[in-house]
Amino acid sequence: MDAAQPLPEPRLKSGPSRRIPGRRLLLGLLGVLVVAIIPVVIVLARRPHDPNLRDLGMVPPFQLMDDRGQPIDQEVFRGHPTIVSFLFTRCDTICPVTTMKMARIQEKTFDVGSKVKLVSISVDPKYDTPERLAEYAKRYHADPSRWAFITGDYQQIYALVEGPFMSSMMREPDKANGVPNIAHGGYFILVDGNLHLRGTYDSGDIHRLDDLIRDARYLARTGK
Repeated sequence: MDAAQPLPEPRLKSGPSRRIPGRRLLLGLLGVLVVAIIPVVIVLARRPHDPNLRDLGMVPPFQLMDDRGQPIDQEVFRGHPTIVSFLFTRCDTICPVTTMKMARIQEKTFDVGSKVKLVSISVDPKYDTPERLAEYAKRYHADPSRWAFITGDYQQIYALVEGPFMSSMMREPDKANGVPNIAHGGYFILVDGNLHLRGTYDSGDIHRLDDLIRDARYLARTGK
C-alpha cells in the first residue's frame, strides 16, 4: 500500500492584495481632507482686503483753482477716496514719470468710476496757470470727471504741501537750461472721503502702488 501523500499547504494571499484596503483608506482620507480644505481656501480668497490704515491728519480748508479755472476747495476730497500727487509742468525729471503712473492708476481703477478720484497739485503755481495745467492734463489723457489739477495762490499751496501733505516745495537754483529745480515728494498720498490722510506710497515701488490701489478700493467699498 502506497504511503500517504502529504496534503498540499494552503496558499497564502499575495502581498499586494492584502495592501489594497490600506491604500483605499489612505486615498479616502486624502479625499476627505481636500473636500474640507477647499471651502476654507475659497473663504480666505474672498476675504475683503482690510489694510487697517492709519490716520495721518486732515486736509485743512483752502481756496484754490483747478485746471479749468474753476474755484476748488477741500470739498474736492469729500465722499470718496482720492489719490494725490505733486508735480509742475516744466519738470523734466520725476514729474513725467509720476504723472504716467497716475495715468495708469486712472486706467486700473476705471471700473469703479468716480468712487476713486485723483488730484495733482502744482508745486510751481506761479507758472502753472489753469491753462498750462489743462494742456498738461490732456497730454496724459486725464479724465476731467475723475482727475483734477490744482494751482492758485502760492502761499496757500505752500502751506498745504509743506504742512498736512508732508511734501516739499523747496526751490533750488535753476538748471542750466532754465528749467526750475523744485524739490518735492515723489510719493502719492491717499485721502479718504472724510478728508483724512490715510497713507503715503512710494511711487517708485511697484508693490506699494499695488497696495495704494487696493487700499483706495477698500475705502471706496467700506466708506471708511
